[in-house]
Amino acid sequence: MADYRFERECRTPYSEAYAIFDGESAVARVDLHYTASIVHGALVVVESLTQEDIRELIESVDEELVMSADSTCEDFVVVVYQGREVGTYSAQDLEDEEGEEEPEEKPGW
Repeated sequence: MADYRFERECRTPYSEAYAIFDGESAVARVDLHYTASIVHGALVVVESLTQEDIRELIESVDEELVMSADSTCEDFVVVVYQGREVGTYSAQDLEDEEGEEEPEEKPGW
Protein backbone atom coordinates (compact mmCIF):
# COMPACT_ATOMS: atom_id res chain seq x y z
CA MET A 1 0.00 0.00 0.00
CA ALA A 2 1.28 3.46 -0.92
CA ASP A 3 2.08 6.05 1.74
CA TYR A 4 0.07 9.03 0.55
CA ARG A 5 0.78 12.57 1.72
CA PHE A 6 -1.88 15.28 1.46
CA GLU A 7 -1.05 18.96 0.98
CA ARG A 8 -3.98 21.34 1.33
CA GLU A 9 -4.10 23.86 -1.51
CA CYS A 10 -7.19 25.78 -0.43
CA ARG A 11 -10.10 25.73 2.00
CA THR A 12 -13.48 27.41 2.25
CA PRO A 13 -16.17 26.90 4.89
CA TYR A 14 -17.64 24.03 2.83
CA SER A 15 -14.83 22.71 0.66
CA GLU A 16 -11.15 21.79 0.51
CA ALA A 17 -8.66 20.92 -2.22
CA TYR A 18 -5.58 18.77 -1.74
CA ALA A 19 -2.61 17.74 -3.85
CA ILE A 20 -1.77 14.10 -3.17
CA PHE A 21 1.77 12.73 -3.25
CA ASP A 22 3.23 9.25 -3.14
CA GLY A 23 6.76 9.94 -1.95
CA GLU A 24 7.95 12.91 -4.01
CA SER A 25 5.64 12.20 -6.96
CA ALA A 26 2.31 13.98 -7.40
CA VAL A 27 -0.27 11.29 -8.12
CA ALA A 28 -3.63 13.01 -7.66
CA ARG A 29 -5.70 15.98 -6.63
CA VAL A 30 -8.96 15.84 -4.71
CA ASP A 31 -11.64 18.49 -4.25
CA LEU A 32 -13.99 17.83 -1.33
CA HIS A 33 -17.36 19.55 -0.90
CA TYR A 34 -19.20 19.17 2.41
CA THR A 35 -22.99 19.17 2.70
CA ALA A 36 -25.09 18.44 5.79
CA SER A 37 -24.88 14.67 5.37
CA ILE A 38 -22.71 13.82 2.34
CA VAL A 39 -19.18 14.69 1.27
CA HIS A 40 -18.83 14.92 -2.52
CA GLY A 41 -15.37 14.41 -3.99
CA ALA A 42 -13.76 14.92 -7.37
CA LEU A 43 -10.56 12.89 -7.60
CA VAL A 44 -8.17 13.37 -10.52
CA VAL A 45 -5.44 10.72 -10.74
CA VAL A 46 -2.44 10.20 -13.00
CA GLU A 47 -2.66 7.72 -15.85
CA SER A 48 -0.31 5.21 -14.24
CA LEU A 49 -2.55 4.34 -11.27
CA THR A 50 -4.30 0.99 -11.43
CA GLN A 51 -7.89 0.37 -10.31
CA GLU A 52 -6.53 -1.16 -7.09
CA ASP A 53 -4.33 1.92 -6.53
CA ILE A 54 -7.38 4.14 -7.02
CA ARG A 55 -9.42 2.13 -4.50
CA GLU A 56 -6.60 2.41 -1.94
CA LEU A 57 -6.32 6.14 -2.59
CA ILE A 58 -10.08 6.64 -2.10
CA GLU A 59 -9.84 4.73 1.19
CA SER A 60 -6.95 6.96 2.30
CA VAL A 61 -8.86 10.12 1.38
CA ASP A 62 -11.87 8.85 3.31
CA GLU A 63 -9.85 7.92 6.40
CA GLU A 64 -7.37 10.83 6.46
CA LEU A 65 -9.53 13.71 5.25
CA VAL A 66 -13.26 12.98 5.22
CA MET A 67 -13.61 11.08 8.49
CA SER A 68 -11.27 13.46 10.34
CA ALA A 69 -13.20 16.59 9.26
CA ASP A 70 -15.65 18.20 11.66
CA SER A 71 -18.76 17.09 9.84
CA THR A 72 -21.75 14.84 10.32
CA CYS A 73 -20.95 12.99 7.13
CA GLU A 74 -23.05 9.90 6.53
CA ASP A 75 -21.63 9.11 3.09
CA PHE A 76 -18.67 9.91 0.84
CA VAL A 77 -19.37 9.99 -2.89
CA VAL A 78 -16.39 10.43 -5.20
CA VAL A 79 -16.11 10.82 -8.97
CA VAL A 80 -12.74 9.76 -10.39
CA TYR A 81 -11.06 11.16 -13.49
CA GLN A 82 -7.85 9.63 -14.83
CA GLY A 83 -5.44 11.34 -17.19
CA ARG A 84 -2.39 13.53 -17.41
CA GLU A 85 -1.79 17.11 -16.37
CA VAL A 86 -1.51 19.56 -19.23
CA GLY A 87 -0.64 22.64 -17.15
CA THR A 88 -1.84 25.13 -14.59
CA TYR A 89 -3.10 28.46 -15.90
CA SER A 90 -4.38 31.65 -14.32
CA ALA A 91 -6.22 34.63 -15.78
CA GLN A 92 -3.04 36.67 -15.31
CA ASP A 93 -1.06 34.16 -17.40
CA LEU A 94 -3.60 34.37 -20.19
CA GLU A 95 -3.52 38.18 -20.18
CA ASP A 96 0.31 38.28 -20.13
CA GLU A 97 0.59 35.73 -22.89
CA GLU A 98 -1.96 37.34 -25.20
CA GLY A 99 -0.70 37.21 -28.72
CA GLU A 100 1.58 34.22 -28.15
CA GLU A 101 0.78 30.71 -29.37
CA GLU A 102 0.37 29.01 -25.98
CA PRO A 103 0.51 30.17 -22.35
CA GLU A 104 3.57 29.16 -20.33
CA GLU A 105 2.96 25.96 -18.41
CA LYS A 106 3.48 26.09 -14.67
CA PRO A 107 4.25 23.08 -12.52
CA GLY A 108 1.03 21.64 -11.14
CA TRP A 109 0.45 19.40 -8.22
